Amino acid sequence: MMKLYYGPGACSFVPHVGLEAIRAATGEDFEAQSVKLHKGEQRTPEYLALNPLGLVPVLVDEGRALNQIVASCDYLDRRYPQVGLLPAEPWQRAQAMSHFAWMNNTVHPTFTRIFRPGSFVASETAQAELKQAALVAFREQLERIQAMTAHAAPFLLGERLSFVDAYALVFLRWGGLAGIDPATLPAYQAFVEKLAATPPVATAMAREGIKLATYQKT
Repeated sequence: MMKLYYGPGACSFVPHVGLEAIRAATGEDFEAQSVKLHKGEQRTPEYLALNPLGLVPVLVDEGRALNQIVASCDYLDRRYPQVGLLPAEPWQRAQAMSHFAWMNNTVHPTFTRIFRPGSFVASETAQAELKQAALVAFREQLERIQAMTAHAAPFLLGERLSFVDAYALVFLRWGGLAGIDPATLPAYQAFVEKLAATPPVATAMAREGIKLATYQKT
């Protein structure tokens, strides 16, 4: 049985949704282990033995640990191609991976600069400037994802739920935490609300104890 180490509300939500979709389609069960990032559980010797970088997710299969979200999701799709978490046709798959990689290597790091500017610059002034610049960029990236939802049929990659959909949900939640009102992205918000009602997504959200509403007016 596979085991996923995840941080509630973190990017590990993406393979978490994938595993729920696999279970729904095939009956293949998995174990989910919460890693409380705010308590530093990702820095314990036991966890660092699985991922020396101290990050989530970690996917363990047959005693082997796989790190990095794109690699973990690619593995899940190749092991269970019948679930269709990524397209099978070569060009469509390449396009899907282009979206997925952009989310992982551009949108995700942009939010990290909002959430942890001290990891990149030392002075408070520089941190404030970095956070503000990243917030502007993150807003633009969310608008790009909103444009993608106009072509959802009903999901971003077509008829089947994909990892790209799950990542889109993560980012809208993070946007709320950064002070971006989801109501200013109405098409994106409507898409994510429908997505959250699908059984694999709803089950993963319930296990992680997270909700869509993260924005608070100041």
